[in-house]
Amino acid sequence: MLVSYRWLGRHVDLEGIGPEQLADDLTLSTCEVEALLPFAPQLGDLAVGYVQERADHPAADKLCVCTVDLGRGEPLQIVCGAPNVDAGQKVAVATIGTVLPGDFKIKKSKIRGVESRGMICSERELEIGDDHSGIWVLPEEAEVGRPVAEALGLADWVLEIENKSLTHRPDLWGHRGLAGEVAAIYRREQKPLDLGLPPLGDGRPFPLRVASPDCPRYLGLVIDGVEAARSPDWLRFLLLAAGQRPIDLVVDVSNFVMLDLGQPNHTFDRTQLSPEGILVRNARAGESLVTLDGELRRLEPSDLLICSGDEPVALAGIMGGQGSRVEAGTSQLLLEVANFHPGAVRRTSARLGLRSDASARFEKHLDPTLPERAAAHFARLLAKLQPQVSFPCALADQGQWTDPAHALRLRPQHVRTALGTEVDDDEIEDLLTRLGFGVSRDAQGMLVQVPSARSTSDVTIEQDLVEEVGRLQRYENVPEASLVAEVAPPPPDPRRRMLRRIQDRLAGAARFHEVISYAFHSDELLRSVGMWNLAHVEVVNPVVEGQSRVRRAVLPSLLADLVPNRRQRDEVRLFEIGKGYAPENANERGEPEELHQLALAWASPPLSEGAPFDAGRFERLHGVLVDLFSHLGLEPPTWGPCPGEPPPWAHPSKLLCAFHDGQEEPLGILAQLEPGVARRLGLEDELASDVALAQVSIDRLLQAPERPAGYRPIPRYPGVKVDVAVLAPESLAAAEVSGAIEAAGKGLVAGVELFDLYRGESLGAGRKSLAWHVLLSSGHKTLSDKDGQKFLDRLERGLEAIGAQLRRG
Repeated sequence: MLVSYRWLGRHVDLEGIGPEQLADDLTLSTCEVEALLPFAPQLGDLAVGYVQERADHPAADKLCVCTVDLGRGEPLQIVCGAPNVDAGQKVAVATIGTVLPGDFKIKKSKIRGVESRGMICSERELEIGDDHSGIWVLPEEAEVGRPVAEALGLADWVLEIENKSLTHRPDLWGHRGLAGEVAAIYRREQKPLDLGLPPLGDGRPFPLRVASPDCPRYLGLVIDGVEAARSPDWLRFLLLAAGQRPIDLVVDVSNFVMLDLGQPNHTFDRTQLSPEGILVRNARAGESLVTLDGELRRLEPSDLLICSGDEPVALAGIMGGQGSRVEAGTSQLLLEVANFHPGAVRRTSARLGLRSDASARFEKHLDPTLPERAAAHFARLLAKLQPQVSFPCALADQGQWTDPAHALRLRPQHVRTALGTEVDDDEIEDLLTRLGFGVSRDAQGMLVQVPSARSTSDVTIEQDLVEEVGRLQRYENVPEASLVAEVAPPPPDPRRRMLRRIQDRLAGAARFHEVISYAFHSDELLRSVGMWNLAHVEVVNPVVEGQSRVRRAVLPSLLADLVPNRRQRDEVRLFEIGKGYAPENANERGEPEELHQLALAWASPPLSEGAPFDAGRFERLHGVLVDLFSHLGLEPPTWGPCPGEPPPWAHPSKLLCAFHDGQEEPLGILAQLEPGVARRLGLEDELASDVALAQVSIDRLLQAPERPAGYRPIPRYPGVKVDVAVLAPESLAAAEVSGAIEAAGKGLVAGVELFDLYRGESLGAGRKSLAWHVLLSSGHKTLSDKDGQKFLDRLERGLEAIGAQLRRG
């Protein structure tokens, strides 16, 4: 929001308070001033000139040669093409070296053979108006030679205020309200402003009817005798400083009242309105309205309309319709000043993507007592500028509204305790009184009367009054005090500690990149991963357009990231720690069950022929999980077939689950990406990938048995390496063979590594060959080849017991 320093001076004496000081004090007490900028600095570089002579250009019919006195020595000769320039005028002159908007520098030049030593400027060239039909003629009283801004009293500064810092203060969305804050800060009185209605005629009020609870109050004032006119310069320049483009007198007065009091208003051409009057109602299904910006707006029943008779002419609180435009030459107006429900305005504005200065204010719970004062302000200002206007009818005032002013109890001791400073009762009363609150004292403390301007959405509880005292007293004045308290560290959180260790291990040793995703999926992603038929919680107003399904599992979020990442690099390693939500397991409050999960995805180009069997992402990701469980100090889980139906993204024949003893549900699942899902995701052709996925339950991980802590000494005696080849049926899991090897070692097995897998016709159908590196080691003696042979003999018997065969020789 833009605020004019000069405009504030109309409401409060700013003598001795510079713009910089004002900006600092407002920031520390009221709202955040983001920037302080000079208004129209180009006007300070121009001088007031007096046109002594005007002569026709000898070589151009549309040009003239002017002699202009700047009150500094010899007059300047300036060639000008404006049709309205004439001798005896006061004009704005840019001399040689002056830089005008658009980085246009004035230079000494010859125009059609005649020397020109400056430029007489128009309003549009100075970016202070749209008029380019002629030069800007200054008032007669402008002193020749002085800078234009100084001569016309236009020197001003613009305070740019951060809007969010005023969201809770609808009373500050006008210069008058902000001036009240300035008066409170500097202990000054606000200048009086007559906000009483001017004399009104005894005619019947204009017919109004309010048929929606979204309009608590609607006022209509009949105005006759209005003439089309240009606004005076003082009004035009104040509007420009506040970021409003001057248009004509009626529109400019309307905007001035809105920016002065913070109350939007609208004028209708009364000759275009129905004799039935104004009806305020909600839209009907299928209705539409062309707004002043020329756009056709499709309406919904939640939209609030201003209707002429029953025909919509404006979107309430947002923008007028094309049919509400004031026609040129009309002298009969109806002034609308209303109060609308902020939720209704916000809802329609957001749905249509249509915001205006009016909607920005109506969205903030405006004071319902303000419309009458705003109507009076409009009427008095218009009558001052056009004395011939009249108000033949009584004010029409409709709607079910109540004054929101109320009283709050305030305990002075609570103020002192909350602020941490010894502010006495008299100072508390003084601070609140300066802010416009009424204060009375009794045995229970203070009874504070909250004015209507602060009652709608701002000051509602005792703590709000404490804040008022603190901010006006200035928080930097609260004395520093040492914190004396017994501080104990928070109790250890096993979950947080485990998650941190998982993040460190995966991002460090495993070189995975962590992803943080929204907990929402799009319908397209769910179809791609085969989860469309599963129940999902759906959000009405999604954070990202199209992502309206609350995810059941974390892993699909990583699948959505694979394609864009594979376009950038060959190998992609991603992990995410997050939550899935299962609506079928809702609690008694209807909230879906939270599933805390770790998801991993590892993708790279497909393996070439002849690559080692354990070079695939599936085997490598299995190793990452084994390392992670070991790093977390957990007992190694058993890997085996998964119970029930596999997840739709998992390859049904390349799938393993990890279990700990006593757990019916798997700790985690490891799988190759299902080819159909890969194809639907776009992981084909040049992006074809070998993708391994894993999903681990954090909750079950916390319940997993821990491996006894301790250290094993480095072996003092050398071990024996034995390579073992095992012929086994396809149905026999490698984990069972590994268990047989461990059992045959009788405590001597220090390491087991599967290094080869072979299938072929020579082995027979349904059979495979597994090759293992086995390290035997003893802490008591050096093992010999004889010890290795005994190990093989025991292993052979153990393998036979599980249906496998040791391959010798």
